[in-house]
Amino acid sequence: MAEWLVEEGIGETRAVLVEAGQVLAARLEWPGSLAAGETADATLISRRSGAKRGTVRFASGEEALIDGLPANASEGASVRATITRAAIAETGRLKRAQARFTDRPARPAPSLAQRLREDGAPVRVVSRFPDDPWPEIISEALDGLIAFDGGSIVVSATPAMTLIDIDGAMAPRMLALAAIPAIATAIGQFDLAGSIGIDFPSLERKDERRDVDEALAAALDHWPHQRTAMNGFGFVQLVARLERPSILQRVRQEPCAASARLLLRRAEQVSEPGVLLLKAHPQVCNAIATAWQDELQRRTGRRIRIEPDSNLALAGGFAQAVAS
Repeated sequence: MAEWLVEEGIGETRAVLVEAGQVLAARLEWPGSLAAGETADATLISRRSGAKRGTVRFASGEEALIDGLPANASEGASVRATITRAAIAETGRLKRAQARFTDRPARPAPSLAQRLREDGAPVRVVSRFPDDPWPEIISEALDGLIAFDGGSIVVSATPAMTLIDIDGAMAPRMLALAAIPAIATAIGQFDLAGSIGIDFPSLERKDERRDVDEALAAALDHWPHQRTAMNGFGFVQLVARLERPSILQRVRQEPCAASARLLLRRAEQVSEPGVLLLKAHPQVCNAIATAWQDELQRRTGRRIRIEPDSNLALAGGFAQAVAS
């Protein structure tokens, strides 16, 4: 039976859904911004006359688009709102969080473990994932590349949708079918949602397009979504409920911060005695917040030393124990 394993890391909480040793899905949460499920008071800062939509500002300073406003709510008034979708950063712009007016009691957003339990699957908090898949997940998210036998897929986040492109040397029908397991892996592993476009090789014959449609439906039957049939140019669109940035969007938008968190995770796992030395690209070193460094020292009980090395790639940082 599939089980969610949750790691409560420094600067992030991460989770993987595992069954028989295989990672079916992953989640990544970075604190510090509005999250789906949070209910809090905010100030209505803009609203067109008679409109049910407007913009609110929360105590943190973060703004959100709000829907369902009552007729008597005027600019400057305090309103209560429940977050329905977190903010999503994209190239060149930021999609603000979305919220809905409510009269329910204020409450913080559920933790990642709580939300996963609400979905019905077993959840277990662990200190470290067994057969640790996390470095590979982050590496593939940074590259957007997943290889399969005979080809590869490239996953790219755009302002309009997440696009999945397929490349390989096989015949078009065989390449399309061979790519489907990698597509299913990418959707689960990168926590993709919203609008997703898949650019399969063009298939002229209707029966070949039907074969691909059926194989894709079978591979994604566990994932709630809607899907178009493949058109004559090989394009398929998937649409799923969107509540948060995907792992792909998070790490591609803030690669230094993602690499810094990965480095801290590696540092936590160093077992040899001594001072913890963290070496990483200078931009990654600069992304390590003071609070994160303090938390690493508290968790490990060690003195921490951070050294920048411009010869290292962003994700190439490492941690080791040294004498002083």
